Amino acid sequence: MPYIKIPKEWEIPENQATFESDYINRRKFIKDLGLAGAGALLFSSSNACAQNKGVEKQLEPYRAQKLTAENNPNFTVNRQMTDEVVAATYNNYYEFTTSKSGVWKEVKKFKTRPWEVEISGLVEKPMTLDIDDLIKQMPLEERIYRFRCVEAWAMVVPWIGFPMKALLEKVQPKAEAKYVRMLTFLDSEVAPQQRNLRYPWPYYEGLTLAEAMNDLTILTVGIYGHRLPPQHGAPIRLIVPWKYGFKSIKSIVSIELTNKKPRTFWNTLAPREYDFEANVNPNVPHPRWSQANERMIGTGERLPTMIYNGYGSAVAHLYP
Repeated sequence: MPYIKIPKEWEIPENQATFESDYINRRKFIKDLGLAGAGALLFSSSNACAQNKGVEKQLEPYRAQKLTAENNPNFTVNRQMTDEVVAATYNNYYEFTTSKSGVWKEVKKFKTRPWEVEISGLVEKPMTLDIDDLIKQMPLEERIYRFRCVEAWAMVVPWIGFPMKALLEKVQPKAEAKYVRMLTFLDSEVAPQQRNLRYPWPYYEGLTLAEAMNDLTILTVGIYGHRLPPQHGAPIRLIVPWKYGFKSIKSIVSIELTNKKPRTFWNTLAPREYDFEANVNPNVPHPRWSQANERMIGTGERLPTMIYNGYGSAVAHLYP
């Protein structure tokens, strides 16, 4: 519909006055338009309700697999927890789809049992562990962390996992080990986007050994009190809360200690936009958008971004 300017009454010359029939028809059109808008709103709400029901059903088998883990009171935040359904329907997982709201649908064929994690490289005791054996051996705890994406959105999530340090101490890093390289799975039969050869699959990430050994760095196997669903990176993913989310690699199959700085997935693809450190910093904009503020998923609230995502007291010393 073209834009119609309605001038003041005294600006209308008599020969341009609207006929009564046209006026009535226009009022009917506007009324119909309002009803159509209301109908679209109801349709949108209906779709959201249907999606919520679909996600609730998808989460059922994972919610049934509760994890016993004490909440660690040292890791809480002064923000509202993100609703579980909201968190389950807003995910970046490019192996499956580039649509954040579509990941939960695309991961239905993704099986996370059986699953093994290999720890190798510059370690005294290399090993390959079944995921369930690993979970039994590690000290699980719940930590509530702020989660900040490089795309300037954020969540507050209750992760269940264990310090990465506990696993690394188990394999005993050699003196020359300086970095940790991690790799995710490769299976284009269940992850269709891995057929896209523009990306250097499988996904790979890295940390310095000091970052990996920091108390904040955890390997997570659960969320909201239960086992991780696939869209969150099941069966095991990294969480580094002071870094942008792309550093927190999902569905890990390999952890390798090395003496050379490893290449990382997004830094390989776009080095000007995604650096190796990827620390949350409101003063360093992304080349295409500001990082000064962040949008909370679920509420839409905009908050100022905190340096190191608010964890500076625990990690700033790593970056003299």
